[in-house]
Amino acid sequence: MSTMNKSVSIIIPNYNGKNLLQTNLPFIEKARKYSKNRIIEIIVVDDYSTDGSVEFLKKYYSNIKLIKHRKNRGFSSSVNTGVRTAKGDLVVLLNSDVIPSYDFVFTALADFESEMVFGVSFNEEGYSWAKAKFVNGYVEHEPGYITEQTHPSFWVNGGSGIFRRNVWIEIGGMDEILLNPFYWEDIDLSYRAQKRGYITLWEPKAKVIHKHEGTIGSLPKKYVQRVRERNELLFIWKNITSASLFKKHLAGLAGRVIKHPGYSIIVLMALAKILKVISARRKEQKESTVSDEAIFSRYK
Repeated sequence: MSTMNKSVSIIIPNYNGKNLLQTNLPFIEKARKYSKNRIIEIIVVDDYSTDGSVEFLKKYYSNIKLIKHRKNRGFSSSVNTGVRTAKGDLVVLLNSDVIPSYDFVFTALADFESEMVFGVSFNEEGYSWAKAKFVNGYVEHEPGYITEQTHPSFWVNGGSGIFRRNVWIEIGGMDEILLNPFYWEDIDLSYRAQKRGYITLWEPKAKVIHKHEGTIGSLPKKYVQRVRERNELLFIWKNITSASLFKKHLAGLAGRVIKHPGYSIIVLMALAKILKVISARRKEQKESTVSDEAIFSRYK
């Protein structure tokens, strides 16, 4: 199917983001009215907000499809709910603190001419494509150099990116079993797609402004940091199926625990999910067609 015929669904996960929705939804509505974006629906998945978000949407945005979780389930669950119910061939994920340009979808559509492209990150002001390397048994990532050309990216941003829905469903979507409530879910999703031969890109022409005012900032910093570090371990244990790289990880893990004994708390948090990790790892070993080394070699 030509990209000119593809339909687009926008999915906005929301948890107590009423103020952000008030500010940013007008920009998203403007993008919907730009026909070249091919947006057929806007979906807000509310993750059991208590700030009046639902009432606000019902009152002022009755043209937006509202899905309500009956309990707080986390970011990945909200996004997966939205993708499952979406009707578009492509799904746009926008955090409630993202302001898109009016033509941000249109400028990324051409990247999907290749059926092997899974997803495309939008150009957040001040950022670029994601580079990554495997160092001392861990994944180190950072923004790549700024360029005006479309560029491969280690992952597609889960808060401002566009994805091919059928591939999302094929590979199982974001991992809400291991990685909820937040962090590493978009890296995990993009990595699994690449292990199956798909491509992930960054598109400089698709411009958005991300003000990074999400609800994570209101949570205790120590808790957030522990979840981030736990999910990094879960990502590695699940996805790094290369024997040589995994041996390096085990050595690096032992070194961290020896040097920083407090890190053992993170390891124990991850080990609490070890049976689910083993099951997920077996699936990756079975379905992957591209080596870990080949993926990391793209982003030096």
